[in-house]
Amino acid sequence: MPVVRYESREGIAEITIDRAEKHNILTHQVVDELHDAWVRFQSGDDRVALLTGAGDRAFTAGADLRDIPHDLWRAVPSVGVAVDKPVIVATAGHVVGGGLVFVQSADLAVAAENTVFSYPEAKVGYSGGLISALAARIPHKIAMELLLVGGAIDARRAYEVGLVNRVVPTGTQVEAARALAREIAGNAPQVLSMLKQFVGEVLPKGPSERAAIARARVAAVNSARDYHEGIAAFLEKRKPVFTGE
Repeated sequence: MPVVRYESREGIAEITIDRAEKHNILTHQVVDELHDAWVRFQSGDDRVALLTGAGDRAFTAGADLRDIPHDLWRAVPSVGVAVDKPVIVATAGHVVGGGLVFVQSADLAVAAENTVFSYPEAKVGYSGGLISALAARIPHKIAMELLLVGGAIDARRAYEVGLVNRVVPTGTQVEAARALAREIAGNAPQVLSMLKQFVGEVLPKGPSERAAIARARVAAVNSARDYHEGIAAFLEKRKPVFTGE
């Protein structure tokens, strides 16, 4: 059964982690389906994506510690999948671990009043390192307290330090994000893409993020049609016909 919903309306892709009964916990299946959703978004006609979690108790409670998806990077837009269109995140309730990575990677964020952001991986004993880019999004000392102490900040504090754009009553976060998405969707796509790419070049990236981006690009090359055509042509002792696909 799918655990990520993709709905397209008015040029907006609504991507929802749909495991409310499990606090939208991150599993290998969630990672796989989010990766596919970002590929679909990037290659499709939708102009803006809205990422959220089902229900108001948790955007996501983080990784399933019984089966940690160490390839979370595959599910992160502009890391595991090259995405040059705007991405908005709408959160409510707990935003734990990898959930905070999604928020830092988004272009805009809307938080319900009951949102609590935390990154407890130092207490658990593992980390993929993607979160290091948080120090480029919010003040250094605030980021380090979150990461090293493993504490939490509420929605209002997140707004004060620039992690989110809006704090809204719980239950209205998705509609508030939709309103932002509709405004963006009406703007010039080429300008949006260019500005997002330029800003991506300005923002510092940690070693895990740089490695993940490189790994994703290599994987894309080695799964492309040209890859299969090149191998087939070599085995068949003929000249390959490359199409750039």
